[in-house]
Amino acid sequence: MLRRLAQLCYRRRGAVLVLWILGIVVVGAVSGAVGSGYRNDFTLPDVESKRGVDLLDDEFGGRGAGVTGSIVFQTEPGTEVTDPDIRAVVEPFLADVAEIDGVQSVTSPYEEGREAQVSRRGAQAGRIAYAEIEVPSDTDFEESAAIGTEIRGAFPDVDGLRIELGGASFAEFEVPSSEALGLGFAIIILIVAFGSVLAMGLPVGVALAGIASGTLLAGLASQVITMPDFASTIGIMIGLGVGIDYALLVVTRFRENLHAGHGTEASTVTAIDTAGRAVLFAGTTVVISLLGMLIMQLSFVSGLAIGAAVVVASTMIASLTLLPALLGFAGERAEVTRWRGLVAAALIAIALIGGGLGLPALLLVTLPLAVVVLLASFAVAPLQRRVLERERKPLPETISYRWSRVIQRRPWLAVLIGASLLAALALPVFGLRLGFSDEGNFAQDTTTRQAYDLLAEGFGPGFNGPLVLASEVPDGTDPAAFEAVTEAIAADPGVELATPVALNDPQAPSAALWRIIPTTAPQDEATTELVDRLRHDILPTATAGTGLDVAVTGSVAIGVDFTDYLSERLPWFFATVLGLSFLLLMVVFRSILVPLKAVIMNLLSIGAAYGIAVAVFQWGWGGNLLGIDGAPIEPFLPMILFAIVFGLSMDYEVFLLSRVREEWDRTGDSRTSVADGLAATARVITAAAAIMVVVFGSFLGESDRVVKLFGLGLATAVLVDATIVRLLLVPATMELLGDRNWWLPRRLDRILPRLRIEAPPDLDAELAQLDREQPAPVGQP
Repeated sequence: MLRRLAQLCYRRRGAVLVLWILGIVVVGAVSGAVGSGYRNDFTLPDVESKRGVDLLDDEFGGRGAGVTGSIVFQTEPGTEVTDPDIRAVVEPFLADVAEIDGVQSVTSPYEEGREAQVSRRGAQAGRIAYAEIEVPSDTDFEESAAIGTEIRGAFPDVDGLRIELGGASFAEFEVPSSEALGLGFAIIILIVAFGSVLAMGLPVGVALAGIASGTLLAGLASQVITMPDFASTIGIMIGLGVGIDYALLVVTRFRENLHAGHGTEASTVTAIDTAGRAVLFAGTTVVISLLGMLIMQLSFVSGLAIGAAVVVASTMIASLTLLPALLGFAGERAEVTRWRGLVAAALIAIALIGGGLGLPALLLVTLPLAVVVLLASFAVAPLQRRVLERERKPLPETISYRWSRVIQRRPWLAVLIGASLLAALALPVFGLRLGFSDEGNFAQDTTTRQAYDLLAEGFGPGFNGPLVLASEVPDGTDPAAFEAVTEAIAADPGVELATPVALNDPQAPSAALWRIIPTTAPQDEATTELVDRLRHDILPTATAGTGLDVAVTGSVAIGVDFTDYLSERLPWFFATVLGLSFLLLMVVFRSILVPLKAVIMNLLSIGAAYGIAVAVFQWGWGGNLLGIDGAPIEPFLPMILFAIVFGLSMDYEVFLLSRVREEWDRTGDSRTSVADGLAATARVITAAAAIMVVVFGSFLGESDRVVKLFGLGLATAVLVDATIVRLLLVPATMELLGDRNWWLPRRLDRILPRLRIEAPPDLDAELAQLDREQPAPVGQP
């Protein structure tokens, strides 16, 4: 089927290209008209915090249940926020904020009974105050960010008065630039690996087409599926990496066929029929791994999984349909590089890197210079000359072949070294603490971080993560029961302040509400322990016999429930993904030990990535270099990182083992097949891994902590997998197993369906037949 698809796309390449362009334009137009609906929703079914949120919605008009933020004021020494001159500025400003479309409420520190919103703490007494703003809980990311922009734009400019806007939902949105940085470095790596500008441009173009279509479709899906605000960035990150990698594998096989003297149609069709099968299988594995997160049955997680899977599927489809069409246009010109193209491509790469690093001057200089070079090439003879190609070494003379032989002579030593390195990198995992980081992790120069620090200074570190307690009130409840709850809460050493009870109707109350300010910051482990004490010790004792059933909610409590929910289900998710991946590899490679070994090695590389993430983001090792402080690891990260990394690791496993299996089928020699397979794929795997490392690593420059976490985790996992696993453990373990690598019980062999991703034994005959079918001149569109 792939062969017919490749032949159709090659021969109808004009129509295929037009369809892709029209498809992207149409989906883009629809997406622009409809917009996206990205939003963060961490609420869970059937947990205590959700019960509390529902009670607040039903009995208090959503008070405390919506998306909240704070407008924080600070006056200069000697002046207080209650001074008439300051008040004359702040009150009209807050009135304007209350009129902004989408703002549900604004609670001013000047309202009667709101004196507690003015600091009475230390040197900041009277100088720091805040107004609480709230928008409905169903407000999406774009809407809340727009409200934040409007509020910041209305800040009054008054000497002696500092104003900051707190709340992650209202934070300033920064357009990601890491994609340009990663793409610039990818272009350089591809030119070095291929030695051909046109061959470099094909993977980049295919990846961009796949990402464009995938992210637009994911954006449309966000209107009906809950997707977090960083889903598009994660999708672009993954799509750029896998999109270039998939096309890279196909183009490499295409050029191998050209070097063997075959025509462009035969080379294209056979590349899709061989390398394309590996791409199809690898991409399907990544999609399955991502969609495995659906078993968590959480809208937030499911949305992120679907968004990423759509982008990966789009890049895979582009590699199998758009790429053969582009290869038909390129033809044998993919082997020709002139100095004008090389210089122009280098300048474009530098421009992208400059844009990614925030150097617009470099961008403005290099892009016009690239155009000048291309125009001047028609008059400047040296720019029209071909770049000399590097001499290709026979496989037995390549470094990768020789390295494989070295490892195969000392396999146990290689296994010991590789396993020890991975175990050492994975050790920090035993100190993993899951939880949500707070706004104290925003960049120092952001208004969100400034507001967080001011509130902590004026009201204590726990003020940024208040807890809300809510309970239904049975008829005839003794008012003394409310006082007993308040006193029991206030007596806990982890509580800074417990407000008196607030009733929805003082005459005939049906619901009660308390607010608690912890003594510790939202992300501190002590705050999580306070939530647990309230739920399991303090409140059950204080409400015994009263009929009150108090639910602890608020952003911190929701985060605790979310973390517990995911932690309980992670083993099931891991088992599902590992089991499906093992079965797929067993069917493809007709082996028990090869898929078992692949699963174990991928687990080791993922463990190493987890360990590095814990050391950097939780323990804070090297945090100054990345602009981060130590904080818990977001509870969804291990799951999502596992799905992505496991799928990407399988890519390299499939690319390598399919070629090893191809050689083993041809020769029956297990040792030579490993060395030949490694030598044949080392260059493309090395280039692919290098591209992924720079693409993922470039996202460390983003301001969002979660995006940085993904960038580091993915980059280190790919680096470890492409070095320690592929260079040490794979050749060593395959040497130790020998022919047993391909052992499969006969009964199982008869039951399993047959899927082929390696080249057929009669590949040369098929290539010759394709050449005879179309002997016309090649390389012409």
